[in-house]
Amino acid sequence: MASILSGQHPQLQKKFCCLSKIYSFIVGLLQRSKRRWVLSTIVVTEEDPGPFPKEMFNDKSDAEMEKHKFRIKGMGVTEEPLGVFSINDRNGSVYVHKPIDREKYKLFHIEFDILDRTTGEFIDKTLAFDVNVKDINDNAPFFKPNVIDSTVFENIQEGYLPSQLQAWDMDEYGSNNSAVVLSVLKQEPSEPKIDVEQVIGDRKGQLTFKGCFDYDKAKKYNIIVQAKDLGSPSLSSTAVVNLYIHDSNTHLPTFKDKQVTPALSGFEVLRVAVEDKDTPNTPGWRAKYFFIKGNEEDHYKLETDPITNEGILTVIKGKDFERTMLTSLQIGVENEEPLFVCKDNSPNAPVPPPNSVNITIKVIDVNDPPQFDQVVADVYQREEEEPGRVLYTPKATDVEKNKIRYELIEDPADWVTIDPETGKITSAKKMDRESPHVNENNIYRVLIIAIDDGEPPATGTNTIHIHLGDINDNLPKATRDHLLCGNKDNKIMVQAMDDDAPPYSGPFTFSLGGNAGGLVSLKSLPYGNYSVPLVILDQQGMKADAVVDVVVCDCGDGDMCRGSLPVTSSFGAPVLLLVFMCQCKDKTFQRIPLTNDEGNQTLIKYNEEGGGAECKVCLLCAWGG
Repeated sequence: MASILSGQHPQLQKKFCCLSKIYSFIVGLLQRSKRRWVLSTIVVTEEDPGPFPKEMFNDKSDAEMEKHKFRIKGMGVTEEPLGVFSINDRNGSVYVHKPIDREKYKLFHIEFDILDRTTGEFIDKTLAFDVNVKDINDNAPFFKPNVIDSTVFENIQEGYLPSQLQAWDMDEYGSNNSAVVLSVLKQEPSEPKIDVEQVIGDRKGQLTFKGCFDYDKAKKYNIIVQAKDLGSPSLSSTAVVNLYIHDSNTHLPTFKDKQVTPALSGFEVLRVAVEDKDTPNTPGWRAKYFFIKGNEEDHYKLETDPITNEGILTVIKGKDFERTMLTSLQIGVENEEPLFVCKDNSPNAPVPPPNSVNITIKVIDVNDPPQFDQVVADVYQREEEEPGRVLYTPKATDVEKNKIRYELIEDPADWVTIDPETGKITSAKKMDRESPHVNENNIYRVLIIAIDDGEPPATGTNTIHIHLGDINDNLPKATRDHLLCGNKDNKIMVQAMDDDAPPYSGPFTFSLGGNAGGLVSLKSLPYGNYSVPLVILDQQGMKADAVVDVVVCDCGDGDMCRGSLPVTSSFGAPVLLLVFMCQCKDKTFQRIPLTNDEGNQTLIKYNEEGGGAECKVCLLCAWGG
């Protein structure tokens, strides 16, 4: 060391000789930095038991030591943690005062100075050294967490379990004190064998197993795992893994009966039951039924009752009774979840075939109803024709060749009769198209049934629509027989209608001038009630007499008569000529001769286009003044 410093730092060389005596226990050499000389690291043992204070060094061979004053500062002296190290300023003895926990303080950085005791001046630059705390194995490894809950299904394939382990050790990383070995100390139950696969060079591991779990034997496993370090002496700790097993499909569903012989009639349902030792209402317990053979024509359907787990056999397509009396079905059953088989602790055992049952079905014939060749039949008939006409003869057949009889079940107007043996429908009364039993499309509806003599009797239905053609069997008529002619207007409208349809209705012809005649009075009339006779003809010339009552009154400013009226007056045809005349273009009152033979010539017709069931004629009134 002296040779290293010679020629460059003569004063430092002299001081260093003194320091080297005091710190002969320091390992290593002085290292040159830009600012100071740094001493190599000093090693102390963690958790040294003392006694304290414990002298680290004392060398009184330096003759000049009395002139020097020694001082240290830094961690453990003037900085936290305080009170760990001290130095005798006269002789340079260094002391440690307490045990050191390496897990809290791994290294102490301390600065060292030499001062002239007389002047207090620094003899040279500050030196620095590190105190490294040597680790001892004082921490046992531990698991975090130390209780682990995991769940697996019974049918899990051998290999890894979903239970990961993580160990920790607070001792020096990379040393034997923190190197950890993971293992399984104990497991209950003992089968299948559970182990730990550890990541090389790490403190992580995962549980593994070999073989199979059996839910029927064990539903929970208690596993104690250990973490052990390689320190001397070795330390260890344990954790608990609770492994819960969920049931899987390890049992075949089996039919309670191996042979079933039911008798089915129509769409009657048959149920078959199975037994399954797996946990109810799980995919490994719920049954799925299927046909193995016998249902090639898809006459039957299989379903599972979600409550009872029974198989429901339903007829979805009727069989030909004459062709098939007995039907043989073979039905299989399996679970929603595939079967898991573990034999001799090996998960690769072959899977057995599904359980099956043979069903022999005796088919009981169902009485099919008679069938009409037409579901709805249309018949055309003119109204008011004489009764006794054969309207319709149905054609019904029965596949079982049963005897058929016919009944009438809907004939609201009692217009027809039916022959119970042939079904022949005959008119019994005249039919009226204007009847309330005939709909807006002029159709009268009749409903009949055909009944066979099977057991039980079956019924077929047939609807007959009788389309009624119209004839001119209704007279036209005025729709209102009371008209009001007040002092506000000198005309009123007469309306006519006919229940028949075109061409047996309007447009109508009135005896006073046609479809719409505008009529005015020849002279002023006193207020009162007047009866006016009219003749109305339909388009085919069918005539009807009508009397229209006309009220002539003073309405004032309103629409109602005010005051009392005289007694009613009646006019014959001559009087009608005196009262009415044509309303011409100038719309003025005109006087018309009072001869009977000129009565109808006093009207000028102006027809309104159209017609139909209702037409109007206009009467103009005059009031006295």
